[in-house]
Amino acid sequence: MSSRDARNPGQPTDSGDSFDGAGPDEHRRRILVVGGVAGGMSFAARARRLDRHVRITVLDRGDYVSFSNCGLPYYVDGEIEDSYHLAPRTPETFAQQDIDVRLRHDVVALDPDARTVTARVTDESGATREETFEYDDVVLSPGGDAIIPPIDGLQAGFDAGRVRTLRTVDDALALRGHVDAGARTAVVIGGGYIGVEAAEVLARAGLDVALVQRSEHVLPPLEPEMARPVTEELERLGIAVHTGAEATAYRHDREAPALVLEHGTAPGDGTELPADVVVVSAGIEPATGPFEAAGIVCQDGALITDPHGRTNVPGVWAVGDAVASDDAVTGERRVVALAGPANRAGRAVADAMLGVDARPIPSALGTAVVRAGELTAAMTGANRKTLSRASIPAHTVHLHPTPQAGYIPGVEPIHLVVHFGNDGRLLGAQAVGEVGADKRIDVLATALRAGLGADDLVDLDLAYAPHYGSAKDPVNLAGMLGQDVIDGSLRLWYAEDTESVLAEALMVDVRGSEEFAEDRLRGSVNIPIEELLDRLDELRDRADGGPVRLLCSTGVKSAAAHRILAEAGFDSASLSGGLVTLYAALGPEARCLLA
Repeated sequence: MSSRDARNPGQPTDSGDSFDGAGPDEHRRRILVVGGVAGGMSFAARARRLDRHVRITVLDRGDYVSFSNCGLPYYVDGEIEDSYHLAPRTPETFAQQDIDVRLRHDVVALDPDARTVTARVTDESGATREETFEYDDVVLSPGGDAIIPPIDGLQAGFDAGRVRTLRTVDDALALRGHVDAGARTAVVIGGGYIGVEAAEVLARAGLDVALVQRSEHVLPPLEPEMARPVTEELERLGIAVHTGAEATAYRHDREAPALVLEHGTAPGDGTELPADVVVVSAGIEPATGPFEAAGIVCQDGALITDPHGRTNVPGVWAVGDAVASDDAVTGERRVVALAGPANRAGRAVADAMLGVDARPIPSALGTAVVRAGELTAAMTGANRKTLSRASIPAHTVHLHPTPQAGYIPGVEPIHLVVHFGNDGRLLGAQAVGEVGADKRIDVLATALRAGLGADDLVDLDLAYAPHYGSAKDPVNLAGMLGQDVIDGSLRLWYAEDTESVLAEALMVDVRGSEEFAEDRLRGSVNIPIEELLDRLDELRDRADGGPVRLLCSTGVKSAAAHRILAEAGFDSASLSGGLVTLYAALGPEARCLLA
């Protein structure tokens, strides 16, 4: 059986029709693509390269069939000067490849028995009509619709043009227009990737910006301790970050428009944020209504496919942001709204449909990167929340190595958190830093895809020179730390347990006395690591048979101190990531723990 015919039990087959790719136009295999951009156009381009005879028609509801979603924010502040670069490929350029692109064609119905789709077509005057298209195969790439929170008065803001999403070229053009027209204040609703980027570019454009996020920190996929530096950087840019807050009303006032907030800790407080411009970036929901109504199986609105992109309806395939993907680490079925996975899926579906020895669409890792001022935040694989939800036990390590040789002037540490399974297998990683975060996460994403573990990370042969890294790269160090935790050489305790640790154990700070005098946890005692061996009897008396918990600035000295105490018979553990991680994890709450 060829890979084209391979199926999962219970999943439907492809069309089963036979085409010889020859003959007059009416006998050519008809392939419809519903939706362009990453998934749909990747499929169309690959399908044309594989078969020059099939008829490929793309129906897209927008004015641009192929554009750079990721570049949209950077047009708003002028970093990208010419809007042409956002959408350089037009229906005319695709026509040169014999791909028929129809814009402003919003597919509103699919009839699997008749093998037709119906589109609502809007002409340049705004008039609409319906048109029906026949297909032999159809690839659904409808993407998603922006989630618009139920905020009183928000629709009036949309109608007036003061409120926008940031998902289309028209959105970017409109926001750039507000900036050029002298808008002074802006509020961004939603602190995900697009929300953080939108807040940054509006601040760079000179506006007073506030960012509102319902959850407790920006960039929710990040661990809290990794999100803290991002928040601080946004605040350094002059952005007022409101987390744990929800917008409840938009006051559309020509002279003083404002967004009204309600904080979780103070319901009804009525904080008002001036808002000449509002950007809504509260996530997306799959645009799959017509297809679910046609009997295509969905889960939470997302299309379900087999590993080759087939839906449960013969001849209907699906790719992109509207498709649920099985998470590569947890197995959890979820939507991954990223261009990279959509591009790869489009290519894979073309291979499966047109008879190439196709590989399955790879499960998504969710690898992503975002710029926030001078910082880069990047991630791949699972985080603590998704691992817990999937009941996958894990060891988590924090480290703060330099991404370049430590003697390079001005070098700043990179913050890394890495999750390993009990068997040492890599499960996920996150990095935040000024330099090198993207490189390390790309290496770790590759290792994750390959199924590597802590031992393998130690052995990776990575390029180094003073300006690019050290002989022990942060990735190697993460593997070494993971090894020590997994084999029991190192025992860790974590920042979120600080209150209980202070109550139950003797806290020993192994930094130098000068560092200890500057800031220290209440109830902790200072025994510099250089003095530890000579003061074991003193420490034994202080502990009185109880546990000893160690800390330092970054976890390096306290890890070494743990080995000394463990060999001496103490019940000891080292703070993962040291005080750097503790302060980031606890935020303002850490002040209550300082002496």
